[in-house]
Amino acid sequence: MLKLVLPKGSLEKSTLQLFEEADLPVRRSSDVDYSATIGDPRIDSVRILRPQEIPRYVAGGLFDLGITGRDWIEETSSDVVSLGELHYSKATARPIHVVLAVAADSPITRPEDLPAGARVHTEYMGLTRAYLDKHGVDAEITLSYGATEAKVPDIADAVVEITETGRALKAAGLRIVDTILVSYTELIANPAAFGDPDKRHAMGQILTLLQGTLEARGKVLVKLNVGDDDLDDVIEILPSMRAPTVSKLFRDAGYAVETVVPKAEINVLIPALRDAGATDIIEIPLSKIVH
Repeated sequence: MLKLVLPKGSLEKSTLQLFEEADLPVRRSSDVDYSATIGDPRIDSVRILRPQEIPRYVAGGLFDLGITGRDWIEETSSDVVSLGELHYSKATARPIHVVLAVAADSPITRPEDLPAGARVHTEYMGLTRAYLDKHGVDAEITLSYGATEAKVPDIADAVVEITETGRALKAAGLRIVDTILVSYTELIANPAAFGDPDKRHAMGQILTLLQGTLEARGKVLVKLNVGDDDLDDVIEILPSMRAPTVSKLFRDAGYAVETVVPKAEINVLIPALRDAGATDIIEIPLSKIVH
């Protein structure tokens, strides 16, 4: 039913891992194959292409559905439907930031400080031009084919580059002047395909699987038993997504309690629950959380 395109490059590994965890494993003959399959009746074909190209291809109808970053949607001014954000990137769940950066010792503290004719190198020609025009800066914008941060100060006066944490830019001797765009990964659709009720329903189901998988990352289900006298103390220290589920045990033998908690807190939480009177504590990994 759906023609799907997935990103190659920096997002490739994390995207394939997400689909694997969402029970939509991507199968191809080798790691360099651009064609793939997913054993799901909603997906007819899969291609793996550069994320820079995906918005235009989806907008043009070559694919019904794709994954790319908000940065490339804005850069290409593509007419696509955003089905929702997917909170993952190359290495973290944080978005990437498209930033204007200069040498750490540069006197420039805002975009308006850039002199006329300033050399600005970037992969984002459209975003950069619109941003500098907005701030009244007449700069010489040059397309960078990589290693953009290495071009300051000898080749460029400033760069427009992406960062997740800012550490790589700082290590290269650069300082961030301004954030141009905050970009999450998104699931996008072709407008005509989205207008088809059957395809739109299938797209929504796939989005549910992907977002449910991301929601479950870093969380576990905790189940425990507790007596009547200790229930309030246990509930007091037990975090939950909304409210813990509390059920009366057979023959009034206390209560069964369960809730979802961050995995990072479990090493402190389980001993505290035991101290508060909880027994039979079970920690269960989660694969999806669908609200």
